[in-house]
Amino acid sequence: MHDIKWIREEPQGLVRALTRRGTAESEAQALVDGLIALDERRRAGIVKLEELQARRNAASKEIGAAKKAGDNAKADALMAEVGALKTDIPALEEDVKAAEAELHTQLAAIPNAPLDVVPEGADEHDNVEIDRVGAPRTYAFTPKQHFEIGEALGQMDFEAAAKLSGARFVVLKSQLARLERAIGQFFINTHVDEHGLTEVAPPVLVKDEAMFGTAQLPKFRDDQFSTVRHLSDEEIAKLEAEAGKLSELARLYAYNNLWLIPTSEVPLTNLVAQSILSEEELPMRLTALTPCFRAEAGSAGRDTRGMIRQHQFNKVEMVTICTPETSLDEQERMLACAQNVLKKLDLPHRVVTLCTGDMGFASARTFDIEVWLPGQNAYREISSVSTCTDFQARRMNARYRAKDAKAPRYVHTLNGSGVAVGRALVAILETYQNEDGSVTVPDVLVPYMGGLTRIDG
Repeated sequence: MHDIKWIREEPQGLVRALTRRGTAESEAQALVDGLIALDERRRAGIVKLEELQARRNAASKEIGAAKKAGDNAKADALMAEVGALKTDIPALEEDVKAAEAELHTQLAAIPNAPLDVVPEGADEHDNVEIDRVGAPRTYAFTPKQHFEIGEALGQMDFEAAAKLSGARFVVLKSQLARLERAIGQFFINTHVDEHGLTEVAPPVLVKDEAMFGTAQLPKFRDDQFSTVRHLSDEEIAKLEAEAGKLSELARLYAYNNLWLIPTSEVPLTNLVAQSILSEEELPMRLTALTPCFRAEAGSAGRDTRGMIRQHQFNKVEMVTICTPETSLDEQERMLACAQNVLKKLDLPHRVVTLCTGDMGFASARTFDIEVWLPGQNAYREISSVSTCTDFQARRMNARYRAKDAKAPRYVHTLNGSGVAVGRALVAILETYQNEDGSVTVPDVLVPYMGGLTRIDG
């Protein structure tokens, strides 16, 4: 979330940020002008409210003095004035609250400002490649896609998953189930043992406030899964006592205000919400292996076959909380951590800097790692590493106290996949496939597979 003080002082800064992200300049200027006008209304209301409250307090004291002096006419006039003020003040308080709420709502819908080093562009075609590691392998046969390999092995079942849960789910069996587990364990162990990250096992159900803090809410509500649970008889009785007779639907269900996490960035980053850290605690480098859940509301028709775009998947996430001065270096460090696990798996990949038109809502700069998939003959995203500057920190009020500083400052937050387990499984199946339909297990995963070196059904 942006600082309204910054917008007041440097309105063209936000106009430029929005236009770089693809908003028409006239639309961006109108939005900024509206924000400033709304803020002026809020601030003017606060000043007027303070004046009225001061006058009410002064008049109340004057009433006593007038009565003591026997000036009943003046006392009556003052009491009438206080009575009017007691009506005007609540109305003005409501107006100030409404302006503050509207300002908060509008600010919450504005994306982060891209860093100056982020390349200009409209979409993924304008992203800039900055690194390429490993050359795609050559095969004496036409490489198959991962779902063809998995189904032929009899260990990847989309039909069974559809019976259980619908489209965009998969059931993995036998050696492929173990391979997925091995990949996740290898990733988390590498980040903890070699990269020095602190492992966390967070909840995968979170409150509205946590989703708002990392900017999944309110803009991306339709991309999320939320929980619904039955009301108990006691809860129904309590609600009916408070609100009257409930509808039949309300009697059966109630939203519990909990969301299934789309990434463990949400709980990990929110560990510092509403906190003031000491500078000595920073940088805070965290990692977690969790299931993730995404509705994929805007991806109809995309990657309908296979495991590329699933409603449920496992992912190792990295989160860093740091000072503003170190955040760019920390982003480079996180990128290196994500690349390292792919290098250990000998998976060819490239790194691109996302352009302004392809960046995420909360990001100020994002590096995408794209792994080579022989079956698709294309690079596909397997990790995104982003710095969010103080954008998320302002939403969740996460601050730190610098040495010798009087006032606390907002931390910088960063997140990155380290990496998506399902997509790594896809890349391994396609990269290490053999002509006979078997799959060679990468060397670093053999210990996690109990010594198994080949998956052949």
